[in-house]
Amino acid sequence: MALMPRVSVPAWGPGRAAALAQALGAGPFAAVLLFVSPETDLAALATEVTAAFGAVPVIGCTTAGEITGAGYAEGEIVAVGLPQGLFMVSTLLIADLARIEAQALIGQLIRDRQAMARARPAWEGEFAFLMVDGLSVREDELASTLARGLGPVPLFGGSAGDGTRFGATFVLHEGRFLQNAAVVTLVRTAARVKVFSLDHLRPTEARMVVTEADPARRIVRGINAEPAAREYARILGKDPAQLTTFTFAAHPVVVRIGGAHHVRAIQQVDANGDLIFFSAIDEGVVLTLAEPQDMAAHLSRALADLRGQGAAPAILACDCILRRIEALEKQMTGEISAVLSTHGVVGFSTYGEQVNSMHVNQTMTGVALYPPDVVDGGGL
Repeated sequence: MALMPRVSVPAWGPGRAAALAQALGAGPFAAVLLFVSPETDLAALATEVTAAFGAVPVIGCTTAGEITGAGYAEGEIVAVGLPQGLFMVSTLLIADLARIEAQALIGQLIRDRQAMARARPAWEGEFAFLMVDGLSVREDELASTLARGLGPVPLFGGSAGDGTRFGATFVLHEGRFLQNAAVVTLVRTAARVKVFSLDHLRPTEARMVVTEADPARRIVRGINAEPAAREYARILGKDPAQLTTFTFAAHPVVVRIGGAHHVRAIQQVDANGDLIFFSAIDEGVVLTLAEPQDMAAHLSRALADLRGQGAAPAILACDCILRRIEALEKQMTGEISAVLSTHGVVGFSTYGEQVNSMHVNQTMTGVALYPPDVVDGGGL
């Protein structure tokens, strides 16, 4: 069996879960991950999943697009199997993101990690995978809390999507699609593990200061003591009425944290001229305008580095919707898809990504899994 088998089916019509289960094979699987187009009838799919996979834990989320064996896709359901012979998993549902019980969550993670280490002492590969409601506005706090319970275990994840509608996003746990919730999956594996995060952005000299904000809602009202959208547009040399999602993808802003730049992506312009962000923002923050490099060339180099001189890893990735939008705008979708397909990437497009203790944007985060007897040769 493949290290991490993956299959996909169209999102419409009956019997989709059964088709996925049949295509994945009998396993046995420690868990199955589903990345689900928001076009799917979620209630019907939830019922089908329980019938098709039985006692196998099935977790997942809705997407802003899928990544299949052919690269970027839409209107698909992607299933990824974690075979029992190589993986052990423990899933934890955070059912209400409005009330994150930090100490209880940290304690549970520590106990689960210890139990898995006792059960599989010879397996040294560990990581945590997070799927979270992408409209909850709680990813920053959640990632920070999880990191305290995970210790040295690397975490990556993605915020569930709703295409480009930004209406409702869901995570899947125990046969139910849930809002305002998250699922964190601890994985212990015989495979070699490398969690990564990459972006193709280069900071410029253009800077701006957030002078008025509503941090709880990720809203920026003022930049450089001027109305936010108008000032951002002025810096770009554009009319504020011309600001679109394509503009935000092509002209992102970054903040410097711990010696590195991290994207604080803009989601949309409110009707009153405020800017709504995908991640944490506050007054006094200095934003730096960034310029994208060639995304296809950068991605090809980064994934080649992950492969090194050894066998190709299996790669599970969370890829920001803004990267997909940029690829579409620049007519690079086919080229990016070819790179993803060549390197065996599977996953979904997100409303934000998590890596270790941070919630970030306009990145690809993920895990590269290498066969137990293969030493990987590269790094990011």
